[in-house]
Amino acid sequence: MKFREIDPLDFVFNLLLEESGSVSMVMFMMCEEDVRRVMKYNASMIGTDSIDLSYGKPHPRAYGTYPRVLGKYVREEGILTLEEAVRKMTCLPASKLGLKDRGLVRKDMWADIVVFDPERIVEKGTYFNPRQYPEGIEWVLVNGEVVVEEGRHTGTLAGKVLRKKGLR
Repeated sequence: MKFREIDPLDFVFNLLLEESGSVSMVMFMMCEEDVRRVMKYNASMIGTDSIDLSYGKPHPRAYGTYPRVLGKYVREEGILTLEEAVRKMTCLPASKLGLKDRGLVRKDMWADIVVFDPERIVEKGTYFNPRQYPEGIEWVLVNGEVVVEEGRHTGTLAGKVLRKKGLR
């Protein structure tokens, strides 16, 4: 939609109509100092709330949340150790969500494994070009199936919705 000199509410409603409701926005509301402080807290977990990637321009975190933590906050800034970051991304959230067969590499667990180079891992997405895969991730297995092989997505979609037992 081209810029028009109209009432802001009319602009928003027109945009929603023109884009069939498929509109999102990026809000800049987090302070880096706060992010670092919370990240250091032992019970904090690392995750992403990225939206549907099938249309539009997603937030860069859709492709880069974990590489950002590993590259920026672990390797570059030393806010967390590598081990702390991996724990906050894997077994801690799985445990908190009651996913007893996820989050660890152990017998009888699902094989969700990411093999990355801690010296090379880096996010690549930007707000203008968010659909960029990170660098430094060599292999990814989801439910035991290879979805990234030698740094390239295989096209395999092996994920599934996970729910805590007893919830629908």
